[in-house]
Amino acid sequence: MSLLRAPERAVAARPAVAGLGDEGARLLAGPPAHTGAEPYASHTARLGDLDLDLAPTTLRREVATAGLLGRGGAGFPAGRKLDAAARAGGGGVVVINASEGEPASAKDRTLCAYRPHLVLDGALVAAKASGARAVICYVHPGAADAALRTALAERGEQGVSWRFVAPPPTYLAGETSAVIGVLEGRGALPRHSAVPAAVAGLHGRPTVVANAETLAHLALIARFGAGWFVEAGTASAPGSSLVTLAGAVRAPGTVLEVCSPVALGALLARGGGTFGGPTPVLLGGYAGAWIPGEVAWALPLDRAVLADARVSLGCGVIAPLHQDACGLAETARLLGWLARQSAGQCGPCRFGLPALAELATHLARGEASRGELNTLRQLAASVRGRGACGHPSGVLTLLESALDTFAEEVRWHLRGRNCAALGAACGLPLAPEPPA
Repeated sequence: MSLLRAPERAVAARPAVAGLGDEGARLLAGPPAHTGAEPYASHTARLGDLDLDLAPTTLRREVATAGLLGRGGAGFPAGRKLDAAARAGGGGVVVINASEGEPASAKDRTLCAYRPHLVLDGALVAAKASGARAVICYVHPGAADAALRTALAERGEQGVSWRFVAPPPTYLAGETSAVIGVLEGRGALPRHSAVPAAVAGLHGRPTVVANAETLAHLALIARFGAGWFVEAGTASAPGSSLVTLAGAVRAPGTVLEVCSPVALGALLARGGGTFGGPTPVLLGGYAGAWIPGEVAWALPLDRAVLADARVSLGCGVIAPLHQDACGLAETARLLGWLARQSAGQCGPCRFGLPALAELATHLARGEASRGELNTLRQLAASVRGRGACGHPSGVLTLLESALDTFAEEVRWHLRGRNCAALGAACGLPLAPEPPA
C-alpha cells in the first residue's frame, strides 16, 4: 500500500476546534478564507498527489478500518456503501451531494467554495473504490458551484466523466432517493426503498451519493490512511466533524472543525460567543432536537456520547435560542415551514404535518387547551414512521423535543398567557419559498 506520510504539523498540533486555515485543522487546513478557493498547485503542494493506482479493495479496506460515517446526517458507514456499490458491479456513478437544503447549514458549501480539490479528490477515490465511471456534481449555482467548475478545469484527465446538475431549491432535494429522482427527471420525491441506491440507483446503476464533507474525508484517508484518520475524534466516534453555528451566535454561518470532543459551550465561545446563555440549543438542524441550555452547554460534541443521549449531530447545525425568543413559537415557525417543504406525496405530509404545525401555533399563542395538547401528542405518535420517507419523523423529533425542553413554557401557554417573546428575532434562517 502506497499511502503518503501524514504531515507532522497536522499530527502534532491538533486543537479541539479549528477554523478555515487554522493550524492543526484537517478538512479546513490550508490557505485562509480571504484567499478564496485553493488552487490545484497549492492543494497538491500541501497534501501531495492523490495515488489512484491503489487497488479498489485496498481503498475500501482502509475506509472501513477508519470507521468513517457519512456526514450528511444519517451517519451510514462509508465503507459499507462503497462495498455495496462495488459488489453490484462496475459502471456506477458517484454523486457529490452539495445541495445542503438545510437553511442553517454551510459546511458543504464552505468545503466546495474553499477546498474544491479536496472534494473532487474524494469523488475520485469513491469512484475508484466502487468501480464508478461517472461523477455528478449536485450543487446549487453560486460560489460553491463556480469553485468546483474552476477546480475541475485546472485538472488533467481524471479517468471518469463529469457533469453538473443544479438541484431544486427545496429542503428535501438532498435526500438520497430525492437526488436520484431529480437526476432521473422525476423530481425531488424522497421515498423508502428496500434496495439502496449504492446497489441500484440512477437508472438502476450502482450510485454512491455522498455529501461534500464525507468525500473530503475520503480524500485524506486515501492519502494518509486509517491510522491517521482515527487520531482525531474518539475510538467510538473517529475522525473530525464540521459544524455550522446558527441562531443566537455572534457569527452565524461560521463553520468549525471539531477535532476532539469539546463541550458545546466551549465550542460556541470559540466561534465568537452567543447573545446570552446558556439557552436551549437546537442540535442537528431542523430535523434535530432541542436540548435544555444547562445540559447542552456541558454536552461533549462526540457522536457516540450524543447517540447515548438519544440525540444526533445530524447535519452539524448548532443553534442556541435567543434569550428573548420563545422556544415554542420558534418551533411552531419551523414546523410550518417544514410542513410546506414536504413532497406532499403521502397522507402524513399532506395532512399530518400541517395539522401539527397549526396545533403548535395555537399552543405558542396561548390559544390551545389541554385537550388540544393531548391531540397534538396523539397526532404526532400516529404520524411517526408512517410517511413515504423520513421527513415526518424528523419533524416529530423537533416537535417532541420542544414539548419536553420547553415544558414550563407549555404550562404557561396553556394558561392562556400572552407570550411577550412571540415576535422576538430568533436568528434561525428559512429558505425562500416560491409564490403560492
